[in-house]
Amino acid sequence: MQELFEPLRLGKLTLPNRLVMAPMTRSRSVDRSVGQLTAEYYSQRAGAGLIITEGTQPCEIGQGYIDTPGLHSDEQAAAWRVVTEAVHAKGGRIFVQLMHSGRVGHQSLYPDGALPVAPSPVATGGTMYTADGPVDHPTPREMTLEDIVRTIEDFVSAARHAVRAGFDGVELHGANGYLIHQFLADNSNLRTDGYGGAVENRIRFAVEVARAVADAIGPERVGIRISPGSNSEGIAESDPTGLYRTLIRSLAPLELAYVHIMEFGFRDVTRMVRAEWPGSLILNPHKTGDEATVTPEAAAEVLREDLADAVSLAQMWLANPDLPERILAGGPYNEIVPGTFYGGDHRGYTDYPTLKG
Repeated sequence: MQELFEPLRLGKLTLPNRLVMAPMTRSRSVDRSVGQLTAEYYSQRAGAGLIITEGTQPCEIGQGYIDTPGLHSDEQAAAWRVVTEAVHAKGGRIFVQLMHSGRVGHQSLYPDGALPVAPSPVATGGTMYTADGPVDHPTPREMTLEDIVRTIEDFVSAARHAVRAGFDGVELHGANGYLIHQFLADNSNLRTDGYGGAVENRIRFAVEVARAVADAIGPERVGIRISPGSNSEGIAESDPTGLYRTLIRSLAPLELAYVHIMEFGFRDVTRMVRAEWPGSLILNPHKTGDEATVTPEAAAEVLREDLADAVSLAQMWLANPDLPERILAGGPYNEIVPGTFYGGDHRGYTDYPTLKG
């Protein structure tokens, strides 16, 4: 397991270990803002080499779920500063994940009752859960060129808010069927202009967002998450290998801090990205066998095989705030309580015990 505890240079940060806390939606943000409980949650996990927060919308129309946080106002930035200060006080490092949900949303989330936006008017075919139960995702409004420009500006503004809030950097969510991914995928992007059709056009939005954010806050503070082959939220990619090879080659000159792969069993694409990407790579590996979640043993194997420079884990961090100490001790590990994943109070959020009690 020693591979997991070697330091790593990531942008201008030096990570003390290669265990990354993956972004996990927890839906505990009242009025789109975070509070002291969130600060406690993340600071408990400051032993991670890097924490990547839950998806945080860069604008109101980017929200996709109830009770998720935003980073599009001074007040939200001030609230997040309490979180970053708590993490830094314990010696941690923390990036915020900027997640525009695109068509994965509902008009009930937005103050003016607007439709969610997307590259094309194609619905996910799925549902969103509300306080009144599930509702169908509506057919989104196709983004105009002016919408695209404004949305890129929203990402830039949120990234600047992130720096003011004390974050060490931002991760652009280009995975799991959300807006950037919707532009990449050929079943959700049916545009016939310069942002659709050929692969070179479908990657354009992702590259323009990454370039604009990197120009605004520095490329060493910017990462991007991708999920080759994912079918989340109705996404389908006809040629993941060709798509992501073109994307990675176009992102490489930007010298971003990292690429973060959420793997969906396409190990050949992971190996291709590893070969093509000149910078640091974080891998959230696909589960194998009968394991309920990715294990520390599987994480160490990723590094031994040189598939990535660091490994992100999700549920292991959720249930074990002192995960590095537990790995070094050979366990035991806390049992995960799925019923407390989303919403609620401190239960299943900040009350998982550490080895020290």
